[in-house]
Amino acid sequence: MRDLDRALPAEMPVALVYNGSTLAVMMASPADLTDFALGFSMTEGIVGSAQELGEIEVIEHERGIELRMWLPKDRATAIAERRRAIAGPVGCGLCGIDSLDQALRPLPRVGTGTTLRGRDVAIATDALRNVQPLHDETHAVHAAGFYRPGDGILCAREDVGRHNALDKLAGALTLQGENPASGALVVTSRLSSEMVQKAAMIGAPMLIAVSAPTALGVQLAEEAGITLVARARNGQFDIFTHAERIDTGGPQ
Repeated sequence: MRDLDRALPAEMPVALVYNGSTLAVMMASPADLTDFALGFSMTEGIVGSAQELGEIEVIEHERGIELRMWLPKDRATAIAERRRAIAGPVGCGLCGIDSLDQALRPLPRVGTGTTLRGRDVAIATDALRNVQPLHDETHAVHAAGFYRPGDGILCAREDVGRHNALDKLAGALTLQGENPASGALVVTSRLSSEMVQKAAMIGAPMLIAVSAPTALGVQLAEEAGITLVARARNGQFDIFTHAERIDTGGPQ
C-alpha cells in the first residue's frame, strides 16, 4: 500500500422534495442543483415546463441537501400516486417508482429533429471529453452534453451518477432556452432504458454514447423514435435505431 494524493469527487444524499414531501433521495454530486431539480422534475414527467415548478430552494443540512419545490394542485395530485421516500444509489434511475407499470411507462414520440454527418458523432464525443473538469480531476464521474452541428457542445454537466448528469443537463437546457431537438445528447455512460426514457421526456431525438446500449434501451428508443448511436470511439460508431438522422454518405 502507498499513500495517494488524489482528488476525489464529492457525493452526498440529495432529497427531491415536492410540496413538503420527499419523492426521492439520490446520491449525487453537490453542484448544479437547481438544474438537477428542474431536470429530474421534467425527465420524470412531474412537470412539463419550468413554469409549473416555481421557485427551487436549495437547503443545506449537515449530512445532505434538500431541493424543495412547489407544484400546482393538479400536479401535486398526480405525484401523490407515486410518492415514496427512497434512497437511490448512483446507478438508480427509478426512484419514486413503486410499480412495474410506472417503470415502463409509455413514452412520448419525439419529433423529426436534425441530421448529423458521420463526422459529427466523433466531433461530439471528442468535444464532450474536453469539457469535463471534474473528470479530469477525479476520473470518477459521468458527463452529459448537448451538441449542435456547427456550434459544438453548448452545455455539459457532470455527476457521480449517469442519470443525475443527464437530469442536470436537461434542467440547464430548459433554463437556457435550448431546444433538445436541434442537436444531440452526448453521454459518457451506457445507454440504459432510463437514459432513453429521460431523453424522450424532453423531446431529444438523438442520443450518442461512448458505451453500448442495453436491449431494453434499444427497444424503447425504437418505439420513441430516438436515434441511438453507441460505441462512439475513435471515429467509429454503431447506429442501433432510426439511422435516418445520421448521414454517413458523401464527403464528411
